[in-house]
Amino acid sequence: MDEKLKWLTWIKELQATAQVGHAYCKDEFCVARYERIGQIAAEIAADHSKESFTRLIHIFGNEISYSTPKLDGRAVVFKDEKLLMVCEADDGLWSLPGGWMDVNDSASESVEREVMEESGYLVKATKLLAFYDKHKHDHPPQWPHAYKCFFLCELKGGEPKLSMETTDIGFFEEDKLPELSVDRITEKQIHRMFEHYRHPDWPTDFD
Repeated sequence: MDEKLKWLTWIKELQATAQVGHAYCKDEFCVARYERIGQIAAEIAADHSKESFTRLIHIFGNEISYSTPKLDGRAVVFKDEKLLMVCEADDGLWSLPGGWMDVNDSASESVEREVMEESGYLVKATKLLAFYDKHKHDHPPQWPHAYKCFFLCELKGGEPKLSMETTDIGFFEEDKLPELSVDRITEKQIHRMFEHYRHPDWPTDFD
């Protein structure tokens, strides 16, 4: 464990413990103890980040069932040996189209919809290229714990169209990548997707 990031590991475990305990504990004194554990997690997080305690306790409090990792889906779309990327409105940096999976969508449906919404292109998911634990890769430290899945998608049609979430759209060569939104995607992951594209018989990556 990175000594500088121990606090992040601690708050994730504290928050998960509080969430599970609050969901299943019936005794009012026990519930109060778990609520306090959740408050401590929020206090630690607020002390080590730019978020306020009030906002963090609200976020933590909205998680009420058993604690599990969230799922982030990304589309890998190639055209003429170039990779589709979108510029994110919130940070002005580039990523693969995608985001948190939505309820009532399958993983592939969610990714296909995100591509249409963020870029205007119609795609069909054809293969799961990778299923990663985000915290085992070179993203900046983040909460919550999340898994990332990358789907190879076939371009079916559509045309470039911006959305509220994107400010630019483009296809990029592997050696001419734009500045990346590393909270969402890393350069190593991009290069790995190009490798998968060049080796279509490779199995799915994981972890």
